[in-house]
Amino acid sequence: MAFKPNYGQERAARNRAKEERKREKLQKRQQESERRKAGQAAASGLAGADAATDIPVPDEGDGK
Repeated sequence: MAFKPNYGQERAARNRAKEERKREKLQKRQQESERRKAGQAAASGLAGADAATDIPVPDEGDGK
């Protein structure tokens, strides 16, 4: 004879799986955010250094 279905246990298992997926998704999003922030900080640090050295110099033409 088969066991009677335990819907409460099945629902709890589904909810645990759902929470685990949520946790993994949140962790992935936080890691991506940290990676982007680190990339932006590095890019802005380099851009600031490049901006100081790349000052446009006016051309010394023949004055026309």
